[in-house]
Amino acid sequence: MKTFKIFGIAVVLIGTILAVTTVSCSAEQVATYKNKSGAQLWGENCIRCHNTPSPAAYNDTDWSTISLHMRVRANLTKDQAKKIFDFIKSAN
Repeated sequence: MKTFKIFGIAVVLIGTILAVTTVSCSAEQVATYKNKSGAQLWGENCIRCHNTPSPAAYNDTDWSTISLHMRVRANLTKDQAKKIFDFIKSAN
């Protein structure tokens, strides 16, 4: 029981640290992202965590679902996710 309590506290502490460090963006970073194309955002954000599949690997419906999921996972803004999705659709 004691081990479970320590593990739970560690998970909450790590989650809090991650949330605080990943959510904050400077105004300069936001402005930089606004000027980037969907292709640039796709290359810079998606490759951080995994190899990016070809846009032809999935249909538009699948990419729509994937983009909603990855928007949350990658902490993308609505505009960034739309630009990436539009790029994928144009290359699909």
